[in-house]
Amino acid sequence: MPDKYSAVWVSHSSISDFQQCPRAYYLKNIYKNPKSGNKIQIMSPALALGQAVHEVVESLSNIPTDKRLKESLLEKFNVVWKKVSGKNGGFLDQETEQKFKQRGENMLRRIIENPGPITQLTVKIKEDLPHYWLSEDEGIILCGKIDWLQYLPDTDSVHIIDFKTSKSKEKGESLQLPIYLLLVSNTQQRKVKKLSYWYLGMENEPEEIALPDQKESHDQVLKVAKEIKLARKLNRFRCPEGEKRCWSCKPFEQILSGEAEFVGIGGYKRDIFILPRDNAPKKDSVIL
Repeated sequence: MPDKYSAVWVSHSSISDFQQCPRAYYLKNIYKNPKSGNKIQIMSPALALGQAVHEVVESLSNIPTDKRLKESLLEKFNVVWKKVSGKNGGFLDQETEQKFKQRGENMLRRIIENPGPITQLTVKIKEDLPHYWLSEDEGIILCGKIDWLQYLPDTDSVHIIDFKTSKSKEKGESLQLPIYLLLVSNTQQRKVKKLSYWYLGMENEPEEIALPDQKESHDQVLKVAKEIKLARKLNRFRCPEGEKRCWSCKPFEQILSGEAEFVGIGGYKRDIFILPRDNAPKKDSVIL
């Protein structure tokens, strides 16, 4: 078996970065701040909202089913929100922060009123970061964290649920659920019976998605992963819009040019930056 430390590791977020813009992939996943030796990240209100809601909801899977909603989710959210309050969450004024916090509270109220799978049995993958060899021959490992794995006792199978906090729905060509299907199928023994997105800001229950073909999913993901491997080997990461720069990589170029403000060190020892109001990302979505 090849050495996992010399392997190319890919995930849904890194694959999505590469598909949007190879230059953005490089700046998000490879580049390190020469001043600190850390990777860099841009914090935005949408990202702060997603992080806070996910932390509250995902923590419930570690609690016995009959006790999950005993403690107030809103109180938990208030505690978690302190981590992303102010500039730490990319908020440049209190009005914007309050608007996003209110959205998060409404999402949690939706879960309280319509808990559905939240009060059902779950499956926990033992690894902190589930991963497996997508291709030993190519030296590529697929990794990623799954939001929620509901256990389906009637069929001894699992239901993958991904929580969404954005205002838009996932595009049909997204590789997110195919990647999660591969991960769950290869890091635990039970079969995947269902795949769903739960749009917490819009829907009272998860929206089931048709199960993709596992072989086709493997081939699709491996194709992109091999492109990433080649780009890394050649050190060639070009923005599709050239020197003009696209919406995906341009904000990170602003960090390199000194236009962003450093606000602290986040998870996985990443240097966190925020952009001036006029240059902040406009997209109201986030990949987690």
